[in-house]
Amino acid sequence: MSSNSSPEPSAFSPEQKPVLHTLGRFIVKRRYLIIIIGIIWMIVSGIIAAGTLGKLTLSRFEVPDSESNRVSHLLEENFGTGSSNLVLLVTAKTGTVDSKEVKEAGLALTEELASEEALHEAGSYWSRGSTPTLRSDDGKQALILAHMDGSATEVRVKLGELSPKFTRENELIKVEVGGQDEIFRQVGEYARQDFLRAELIILPAVFAMLVFMFRRIRVALLTLGVGFFAMLGTLAALGGVVLFTEVSTFALNLTLVMGLALGIDYSLFIVSRFREEIATGKNSFNAAVRTVETAGRTVIFSGVTVAASTAVLFVFPFPFLQTFAYTGIFVVMSGLIGSVIILPAALAILGHRVARKGNKPSTTSRKVQTGLWYKSAITVMRRPLLYGGIALLILLTLGSPITNLKFGLPDDRSLPADASSRIVQEQKRDGFQAEETDAIHIVAPALKDPNSVLEVIDQYSRSLSLIPGIFQVDSIAGSFSEGNRIAEYGEHHERFNSENAGTWLSVIPSQKSLEEDVPRLVGDIREQDAPFDVLVGGYPADMTDFRSALLERIPLALILILVISFTILFLMSGSILLPLKATLLNMFSLSIMFGALVWVFQEGNLSQILNFTSTGTIEPSIPILMFCIAYGLSMDYEVFILSRIKEEYDRTGKLEEAVAIGIQRSGPLVTAAAVILAFSFAAYATGDVVFLKMLGVGMTLAVLVDATLIRGVLLPSFMKLAGRANWWAPAGLRRIYDRFGISEGDSGLPFDDNKGNGVKTYH
Repeated sequence: MSSNSSPEPSAFSPEQKPVLHTLGRFIVKRRYLIIIIGIIWMIVSGIIAAGTLGKLTLSRFEVPDSESNRVSHLLEENFGTGSSNLVLLVTAKTGTVDSKEVKEAGLALTEELASEEALHEAGSYWSRGSTPTLRSDDGKQALILAHMDGSATEVRVKLGELSPKFTRENELIKVEVGGQDEIFRQVGEYARQDFLRAELIILPAVFAMLVFMFRRIRVALLTLGVGFFAMLGTLAALGGVVLFTEVSTFALNLTLVMGLALGIDYSLFIVSRFREEIATGKNSFNAAVRTVETAGRTVIFSGVTVAASTAVLFVFPFPFLQTFAYTGIFVVMSGLIGSVIILPAALAILGHRVARKGNKPSTTSRKVQTGLWYKSAITVMRRPLLYGGIALLILLTLGSPITNLKFGLPDDRSLPADASSRIVQEQKRDGFQAEETDAIHIVAPALKDPNSVLEVIDQYSRSLSLIPGIFQVDSIAGSFSEGNRIAEYGEHHERFNSENAGTWLSVIPSQKSLEEDVPRLVGDIREQDAPFDVLVGGYPADMTDFRSALLERIPLALILILVISFTILFLMSGSILLPLKATLLNMFSLSIMFGALVWVFQEGNLSQILNFTSTGTIEPSIPILMFCIAYGLSMDYEVFILSRIKEEYDRTGKLEEAVAIGIQRSGPLVTAAAVILAFSFAAYATGDVVFLKMLGVGMTLAVLVDATLIRGVLLPSFMKLAGRANWWAPAGLRRIYDRFGISEGDSGLPFDDNKGNGVKTYH
């Protein structure tokens, strides 16, 4: 109730008041202004976000300054060529591609394609001396290859125009469009469709879950609003990032799932704590201040954990992964502003209209001690070895497929089976002995007069053609296979010569070798003795360098993420043991995720249900992204639960009671947040792009297992077995914790104001 009487003097000086208590007071006093600013910023963010969408780019699997990347630049600058990123598959309707009519049509089509302004060069089976690398085994199909210069986005925009233009069929030939850039252009298109589909599934379903959970529509709308605020704020912030670096279109997908989920996640804890404070008899202003001071503190540190985990992706020198680092940071920042500042202002205005229906003020813990989570925690702690051992056995069994993890390179099978570029690639894979579009390029830039050393180039070409897995080598000296010259120098070999710019060779692998160990093949070529200085590139080398650079940075990323999470949990708990425990439990959770990726996507189980084709390997960048996100979310839940346990333990000093009450107070919220987050990720499992399916399946399992089996069974088992050692730390670290540590303890400061600013005092 309100009162016009003056409050009793506070026992604390303004300097002694905690920062978040002061922030909470400010939010309550300026609640209407904060709501107005929040609404304005949300509208502005929406406008900026709309402009951002058109600036998002597509990425290639390239490593800046790598050997393969230097080769790409040299070929483009000195020879006007590069990896073929546009392929026309020409099928003869009758006869073979060697018939006079088909040959004339093929040459005309080659000239038509070469005349396109966007193209630097085009060549075909018919214009390159009937080379066997461009002819199918049955003679019914042949290839036209073309190269376009530019960024991935520029090339794929052009492909969006050229692909339908050159997809045609008449009584003589059928023409289909493919190539690596066309494959990934279509991946981007399908990813956008998956985004829209997921949005249509996620938003209404999440709203329904929130209404069911809160039993109040206005609270559900508030919580969903924070999720939208986080999404729009993130896209607006990315609008600034695109001014100085590339931001992948996949940022849109991550923004939807993480923005909505984390915004709701944080809001759940803020609203729940506010309801708890209202239930103790506090008025709405004091409840809002107390909520910011306690749950707000935990939410902030939880957000820092997630942001820091995703920021680790900056150690990888790829715009694709760095995009997700920016996205993760901005999602957290926007979610924290929405949940810790704007939401408490709204709660202070709504007051008891936010409380549970039929809720009566109470200060007892009787209701807590009859809760399901409380009872289950007590049961587990009575026999911690038994229940913990069973849970551990389940986790180890589910995670065991991880021992078969095999990283590989992405290909057309990332797309659904009916995607046109995949259909083209499958016909090439099944019908052609070699894959010239995936040729390995060797550049000798220092060789100023290649014609003077033709014999040397001849011998080098022969030696390269003897490497297992190589079908043919083309150079200025002719064409070679299995150590023999199969074609003399012809007009189509002139492309390997450039005045004062050296020469280059095209090393064409067989289809079989591309299905096996591509990094080994590239390594064999790089190890081959060369009579002059050379650089090795081409698409297989691009992918090999990308994979190597990615795997090289994993140890650093792992160390950073462990140090960051350990530091945050130490500041939360003041313990050395609890951060180590959390790290171990998180690894069990992540083993489930990676075990599922191997069992499902590498080995192909459930492929019919999930509608994808297994390649027998897993492309490494997506699991690394998932690791950083999942680890951050696991620590997110750990912070929420541990903060409530610590608060209760500080109050009573009783370990078992503190663990049970802490889990009861946070467990339902963690589970609810996990269900919403899991549902958001799971929506992508229904999509068409395998990368997003992996994200959906893996993250869904990781989140659900972490929020239930890990936090509900292993956590109380461990804490019971550790006893008072849970809170141990060396004296030096204890002093650091005493100064910088965090908790949800009570400051004892009510909301009051007697400075004449028009805000009444409430008791």
